Amino acid sequence: MNATLILPVLKQDQIWKDQTKFEDIFDVDHFIDYLKDDVRIVRDIPEWFTDKAELFSSIRRTVKNIPKYAPAQFYIDNVLPRIKEKKIMALKPFVDRLGYDNVPQEINRLRCRVNYHALKFLPEIENMADSLLSRMRNRTGSTNPFMALHLRFEKGMVGLSFCDFVGSRMEKALMALYRLKEWPRRFKDGSHLWALALQKRKEGRCPLEPGEVAVMLRAMGYPKETQIYVASGQVYGGQNRMAPLRNMFPNLVTKEELATKLELDGFRKHVTSLAALDFLVCLKSDVFVMTHGGNFAKLIIGHRRYMGHRLKSIKPDKGLMSKSLGDPYMGWATFVEDVIVTHQTRSGLPEETFPNYDIWENPLTPCMCRT
Repeated sequence: MNATLILPVLKQDQIWKDQTKFEDIFDVDHFIDYLKDDVRIVRDIPEWFTDKAELFSSIRRTVKNIPKYAPAQFYIDNVLPRIKEKKIMALKPFVDRLGYDNVPQEINRLRCRVNYHALKFLPEIENMADSLLSRMRNRTGSTNPFMALHLRFEKGMVGLSFCDFVGSRMEKALMALYRLKEWPRRFKDGSHLWALALQKRKEGRCPLEPGEVAVMLRAMGYPKETQIYVASGQVYGGQNRMAPLRNMFPNLVTKEELATKLELDGFRKHVTSLAALDFLVCLKSDVFVMTHGGNFAKLIIGHRRYMGHRLKSIKPDKGLMSKSLGDPYMGWATFVEDVIVTHQTRSGLPEETFPNYDIWENPLTPCMCRT
């Protein structure tokens, strides 16, 4: 479209309520300079434009009807004319609004350059993450690998999943009230949710509980001594919920345990900054394990693949876990065999792409192939 990009405005997360700006976590100078031959980027809305309040709020200044995975031609036919007419337009939202298969290959390659090279965290974030990595290595010793576990079991995630989890009657009642408050349209009176929860668990669409993660890792052969860095917010259910995982793998550590309060205070203003620290430690760990979907884990797995598929990245088969853990007649040996066989192809190795595949999780073809 030959358009100029104004620094993106980050969407406020429904769960974290974080107001982080692009420049709060990313190195803007590096971003602009790295892409200078591809896209013209400016830091802010030009001074001559006086209707800043209209952007993202006015229908006249916002394009909101972009379909998911739209082809490139959609932007030429529908967005470009409005930019020419209004001079400045906001695109909202812009999550998965450009397809992967129906765009020129050079556009996908540009995506790769942006994601893996142009987007760089601020130096203070990079330096703190390097310190966390160094301290983690000192715990394990130079010859011992460590695992990074992205444990998605915060209250917001549990609530949003609308899955049913083990807990007391009081705990379930409080969760029902929380869901009703945060997602009233989906909750309704709650009577329909039990069948939905059972179906989602059967299909492997529920976050793994800490105890389920522990059993899975042990079945994969990881010993009790395994050093594990846990990337997570506050786990729903607190220490009681974490007890099964900690009992089976006592060498759990978080960034809060590796760093002092003073060191982390400078990052607490923005939840995304803390997530960036976890991201970098997970990215460079010897083994990465995700427990639920989402952009965080997807981007880490894709980036680790882009680094050469040298590092193991485990994406659990939650459908298998649900079926196996719910089978009272399955013995431990059979369970171990099922887990090992199933996850041989879920460890971050190169995968063949397919229509509408996710470039961020599997960047092989557009980012790494020369022909």
